[in-house]
Amino acid sequence: MPLPRVVILGRPNVGKSTLFNRICGRRRALVGDESGMTRDRLYAPAEWLGKSFEVVDTGGIIPADKELIATEIFRQAKVAIDEAAQLVLVADAREGVVPLDEELAQLLRRTGKPLALAINKVDSAQHSPLAAEFHRLGIRDTFPLSAEHGLGVDDLLDHVTRNFAAAGESDARLKPAATAPEAAHEPGALAQDAGLKLAATDRLGEPIRVAIIGRPNVGKSTLLNRLLNEERAIVTPVPGTTRDAVDAEFQRDGLHFRFIDTAGIRRKGKTKLHVEKLSVIQARKHLEQADVALLILDATEGVTALDTHIGGYAHESRRSILLVVNKWDALQKGPTTTRDFTELLRQRMKYLDYAPIVFISALRGQRLGTLLKTLAEVVEARGRRVSTAEMNRFLAEVDFDRASTPAGRPTRIYYLTQGGVAPPTFVAFTNRPGKLHFSFERFLENRIRERFGFLGTPIVIKSRPRR
Repeated sequence: MPLPRVVILGRPNVGKSTLFNRICGRRRALVGDESGMTRDRLYAPAEWLGKSFEVVDTGGIIPADKELIATEIFRQAKVAIDEAAQLVLVADAREGVVPLDEELAQLLRRTGKPLALAINKVDSAQHSPLAAEFHRLGIRDTFPLSAEHGLGVDDLLDHVTRNFAAAGESDARLKPAATAPEAAHEPGALAQDAGLKLAATDRLGEPIRVAIIGRPNVGKSTLLNRLLNEERAIVTPVPGTTRDAVDAEFQRDGLHFRFIDTAGIRRKGKTKLHVEKLSVIQARKHLEQADVALLILDATEGVTALDTHIGGYAHESRRSILLVVNKWDALQKGPTTTRDFTELLRQRMKYLDYAPIVFISALRGQRLGTLLKTLAEVVEARGRRVSTAEMNRFLAEVDFDRASTPAGRPTRIYYLTQGGVAPPTFVAFTNRPGKLHFSFERFLENRIRERFGFLGTPIVIKSRPRR
């Protein structure tokens, strides 16, 4: 059974994300002085006095605003309300009651869901009288608090969790962020058609983290929504719609994935707003914490310099990588279109020659089965281990006379063993101190790939002089 959900709502810039971060105990949502920083609904696991639940952050609601993004934020909020066990309306004590607070209070009362009012920014005793004005909203359970400093949040949590089951009283298990009933998160027949029959390679039951990265407006959120078969992230034609990283999970045939839709990454000189800078920083952080990166490219625009720049981030962080060419359905195709695009991509991203390429249409759901199958193969390769005996049988067969070596004493490898996985790491015992020459190391890596595959996964080779 899913955990009960506490949904935080309110107009823009009243401190919803600050309260969300306070309750879940980490900086999950972007927080700043700019209005409207949160757009998608964000989920995070939380616990209070032994009671586990999920807390949900929503974007600032303006029901009457007909702007596209505002309309989508309102629609996302309504989905969260439908899922909620408890609603929390956040208001700003310093600004007092405004007409939009009254409109939202009336809207939320009509839902029939348990409703509490969090009067935020009551940072000291001198601000306490400001809360009295909010009784006119007609919400019985009101809680003056300071989300930034944590004052009064315990009283709010005591109230909203009062009917939740404590650990051991329920079969409900703590699920990570954005987990809904399993059927809602299964990618339908996609995973089944992909034949994901691999043994789980996740760490101690943790999901395999897959970061969806790329420049703005290439279809990252559309892909997440199509995989999950629900409108999980806001999608608009406006570049930079996604700001917070939106994550969601599904489990299929022994593999447990967490997809993370990140904000579009721009060059530093192109990010002017503070929220854009924070979004890019957060996207880079989620990339570095992921196991696999799906680098999304726009088929209609070809391979841009920014695409190669983002690919470099993923390569340097030693993530496993899939190159996903989206909007393939929008391209006029000839007999050699796929081959020509592949050659162009390989030429522009020579450093990612180990990354498989998948051509998809996220909007139409085309070839997503192939994408999931390839993703499963990459996950298996990232955790693959080759025995030392097999590795040294391979070593005896390699013709190192073909390898480029620097002038002087030729390099000899006496012994080769795998020292780790994720990414696969090999230790070579040689007749020379220091690192292997880059051309010799490249030759050895290519031979390892020819024999053992390691699709989509960088290989690390370390050298040790034999004593």
